[in-house]
Amino acid sequence: MVMNIQIKITDAEWEVMRVVWAHGSVTSREIIEILESKMQWKAPTIKTLKGRLVEKGALATSLEGRKFIYTAKVSEQESMDVYTEDILSRVCNKHNGKVIADLVEEAAMSKKDIASLMELLQKKSESALEVVPCECVTGQCGCHLHHS
Repeated sequence: MVMNIQIKITDAEWEVMRVVWAHGSVTSREIIEILESKMQWKAPTIKTLKGRLVEKGALATSLEGRKFIYTAKVSEQESMDVYTEDILSRVCNKHNGKVIADLVEEAAMSKKDIASLMELLQKKSESALEVVPCECVTGQCGCHLHHS
């Protein structure tokens, strides 16, 4: 069962989670085989990452016979939401549009994705602010430095 909790997942841990999300439930050996091939990581590294994810509460593990089975306790969508919030929290609000534009420019998207995004932007424009306020602490970005 996937729970509604927010857990920060490192880049390396994300690779493990992608395997688990793709399979639903997966053996330890399958995770190791996939990541040894993709990342050229050794089994002990992958085992360490799985252990960290279990400790964080992102993965559940069970024993079936002699095989350890891993399942996600956090959904991929929720993890993407946490990741997005994390990215946007690192920049001044005034730069959010630029960050999102850069992501759109770099992302491979289907025509359907683009149509959905255009529809979302149209709805968003109906309630958009004229100017996005800076909420940074004074000295954390250039906004406050230029208003003196």
